[in-house]
Amino acid sequence: MRVLLLTQVLPYPPDSGPKVKTYYVLKYLAQKHQVTLVSFVRDNDKPEYIDHLKSLCERVITVPITRSPVRDLAFLGKSVLTNQPWMMLRDERSEMRSVLAELAATTHFDVVHADQLNMGQYALPFSKSRKVLDLHNALWLLYKRLAETMPVTKPMKYILERDWRLLKRYEGDLCRAFDAVLAVSDEDKQALVEAGARPDMTVIPIAIDTDEQAQVMRQPKQPHIVHIGTMYWPPNIEGITWFLDEIYPLVKQQVPDVRCTLIGARPPASITERTQTDSSLTVTGYVPDPLPYLEASSMMVVPLKAGGGMRVKILNALSQGIPMVSTTVGCEGIAVRHGEDILVADEPGAFAAATSRLLTDNALNQQVTQHGRATAERLYDYRQACKPLDALYGV
Repeated sequence: MRVLLLTQVLPYPPDSGPKVKTYYVLKYLAQKHQVTLVSFVRDNDKPEYIDHLKSLCERVITVPITRSPVRDLAFLGKSVLTNQPWMMLRDERSEMRSVLAELAATTHFDVVHADQLNMGQYALPFSKSRKVLDLHNALWLLYKRLAETMPVTKPMKYILERDWRLLKRYEGDLCRAFDAVLAVSDEDKQALVEAGARPDMTVIPIAIDTDEQAQVMRQPKQPHIVHIGTMYWPPNIEGITWFLDEIYPLVKQQVPDVRCTLIGARPPASITERTQTDSSLTVTGYVPDPLPYLEASSMMVVPLKAGGGMRVKILNALSQGIPMVSTTVGCEGIAVRHGEDILVADEPGAFAAATSRLLTDNALNQQVTQHGRATAERLYDYRQACKPLDALYGV
């Protein structure tokens, strides 16, 4: 079958949650179909990334996209005038529509697969193709949660308070315009149904390659906490700030020789400046390969207080055998069991106690490692998890 895959981010390298989710769907589809990939690209997307995707796809077409505070402000004004979600207007580009119109005039696609809510608008004109909307999360719920946790002093709180309501209506309407809708978890499916989507959507979890994400042979020299996540994403900033303010001081009381490493692109000054007064804390920024840090780690923390969908960092850590402490929101949508695959805590004292247990109890640390790896292999390897796509495509 000929498949047109529309992506909001170039799905390679798989070094962030959205890229991982999309890359393994693409990898699965490319083994069975002729895939044309049309993707937005940013300045940091390198030619070798596109070359790799060309090795999987019949054709790769890219469209540059740039965001800026001035442009975002203009789209916010348009949102006020049109009552359309600001988050969707930000990715409206005439260049993308022109590319797709030309493609539609020359090629018939059996399936048009729109990856993420932002790309759904571009799939609708393909009236003669089966249309699939692949949602990474229930976006309205993610932004509702984020707005609820933001301080009242931040203007973005009020923008998100307005936008999540617009997104809820938009998301439900768009889902009903597609032949099939994919959700990554039952929780997201329920949230999408609440928004007005049909209940017959298919749940396909985010998948990884458990061969590539092999178990890490950890040999920490001292108790060592790691956190991995893009540090410009507001929920990660909020979660890490909460961890450093309210949890890490308690951990240091219980495990005095502990150290903590935060890995992720573009950390804000409010995080990096802490290393000047806390010698146990390291903030690396983006690293192309976090393996050395994982090999030196004892465990990972996922202190998210807002979010949606599934956390790829947890799937990777399960596969790599990195034991974790997460909030309930952090591991939502992932079939992990507290005390077996992961430890779950939502209050600072309980989160600190669970972290200290994994740092000091070697037997528990190894037990969680082994259970987590087995769960990743059984449920989240892309060769198994993506199989429902066959029936959805009519293979």
